[in-house]
Amino acid sequence: MRIAMIGTGYVGLVSGACFADFGHDVTCVDKDAGKIAALHRGEIPIFEPGLEALVASNAKAGRLNFTTDLAGPVAAADAVFIAVGTPSRRGDGHADLSYVYAAAREIAGALKKFTVVITKSTVPVGTGDEVERLIREANPAADVAVASNPEFLREGAAIRDFKFPDRIVIGTADERARQVLAEIYRPLSLNQGPLMLTGRRTAEAIKYAANAFLATKITFINEMADLCEKVGANVQEVARGIGLDNRIGRKFLHAGPGFGGSCFPKDTRALVKIALDHDVQLRIVEAVLAVNDNRKRAMARKVSSAVGGNLRGKTVAVLGLTFKPDTDDMREAPSIPLVTGLLDMGAKVRAHDPVGIEMARRELPDIEYCDDPYICARGADALVVVTEWAQYRAIDLERLKSELAHPVVVDLRNVYRPEDMAAHGFVYESVGRPPNSLD
Repeated sequence: MRIAMIGTGYVGLVSGACFADFGHDVTCVDKDAGKIAALHRGEIPIFEPGLEALVASNAKAGRLNFTTDLAGPVAAADAVFIAVGTPSRRGDGHADLSYVYAAAREIAGALKKFTVVITKSTVPVGTGDEVERLIREANPAADVAVASNPEFLREGAAIRDFKFPDRIVIGTADERARQVLAEIYRPLSLNQGPLMLTGRRTAEAIKYAANAFLATKITFINEMADLCEKVGANVQEVARGIGLDNRIGRKFLHAGPGFGGSCFPKDTRALVKIALDHDVQLRIVEAVLAVNDNRKRAMARKVSSAVGGNLRGKTVAVLGLTFKPDTDDMREAPSIPLVTGLLDMGAKVRAHDPVGIEMARRELPDIEYCDDPYICARGADALVVVTEWAQYRAIDLERLKSELAHPVVVDLRNVYRPEDMAAHGFVYESVGRPPNSLD
């Protein structure tokens, strides 16, 4: 199949490379000439494990191409995926659909034969209807079907998620469109990829509902962690005890500093706005947003408490800046309100992250950055673990203690065992665990 992928951001580039790896002929289109030139040179604009090699191998094989020209690839395509950004709209929290609608209008003018236009971007319910209306308004003669095919990729594990999906949701009532999309995903049938056929609006709703539910699980276990700290229980054992119930499941039950990233915050906000537009109040989702926002800022107070309640003039070392490991994504990362809170309390902050420093400089320009975690810790009055990168799990605790001016560690990801930290002489604070925890 010939595929045009509009947008070379996270979703577009990963999806395009994976479709090419299935054997399809894929052209990724982007208006950013600098990004396209970089991709031609083999330079990947995002950090995602395995993506550079996947792009290189498929580009070399001639199955994956990059261009700023939309008309040619769309005219030749059997399927056109819209994978542009849908950020929160400034001022009201709604999803900004201007990029989606602009792409739809431009696609309309380039259509030459029967083509399936698919929204892969996360969009509010009813967006597909408007995309179809715009295309037909701009090109009444177009032989086109519009479908929804939301993505469910985790940053840091996106390629595996694409090739071994829990489900593939295809939203359209058009039988020709279903056949085209079934053929595109046919290589996954060997892996028994579960194809779910729904209406277009249902597919759009599934994406938002999934993200909101996962955000709710994270927020629930974070609130349980606060309770566990007060009553002397262990939130990790609580999470395991409830997660072994297959009605609940073990994933997304890891207590920490709150959720961030490119999806959960903006999508939960947008879902609340969509509901209010239809006179529905999603009280649980509203509470999830409020609790998560408060939690991120509260982590700075947790650090202050660990050093005696006064951070003025003290140095705090921060390990991990990206919102999760194996990505350089800083969008709504918990590190941002944490560091801002520490600065507001008068602390000096230095930080380390394996891949996210360049992205972090844009969000946090007023702190010192270090290329080595031990140098980051040197002379600090406290150290905070914010992102659970694998290299922090294997850190030399004896050396770490020798670098710190005071052996205070605040572990917001429960990376270390309290008894190990006690044995090395650390003053240790974690999330939702008593100091003598066996975890």
